[in-house]
Amino acid sequence: MATATNTYPTITIDLILDRLSTKDVLRGVLHSILFHRLFGTVKPQTFEVLDITMPGVEDMEMEQLVNEKVDAFWKGIESGSNKRGRITVTFSEKRPKKSWFQVYMGEEEVPWEQWIINAELRQPKSDRDRLAFHTEIATTLTNTVHMMLSHTSSERGRTAVPPITVAAGISPFPISISVSFGGVDVG
Repeated sequence: MATATNTYPTITIDLILDRLSTKDVLRGVLHSILFHRLFGTVKPQTFEVLDITMPGVEDMEMEQLVNEKVDAFWKGIESGSNKRGRITVTFSEKRPKKSWFQVYMGEEEVPWEQWIINAELRQPKSDRDRLAFHTEIATTLTNTVHMMLSHTSSERGRTAVPPITVAAGISPFPISISVSFGGVDVG
């Protein structure tokens, strides 16, 4: 699932969700990404999503950020005719920014890894369809967590992480999470 469209790794997760599980699945996936990519002192927690245990981060700021982005995704799905959306998690490092004449011009955020969650909302027609659908989502979540573990422990996943020069806080790196529908950012 990892692709190299940039000089940094971009990991894509494709999800097909229903109304009942959308928020829980997205919350679980975002927390799992953060769990695997936060390098400060992380207090772990777990999420049970469709009988799959997913790792998470118990931190008020991270939980608020995740909830805001999941709510923005949900509002975008509910308000538009587009039932497909994207959540992008970008990890960056701060580097000195220089002008043409090598004059220090402050700092810029340079991405070192990006996770793209493509999510589509579909509605099962019957209870039997719903059961099969939830089984399929659970399998996708299991594969997603396995892929996260494989990537973050791989040589490419480890070498993507820049040197950690600041040890304060839960993350030494800036994190941005964006939600978009049809290429237009929301929330």
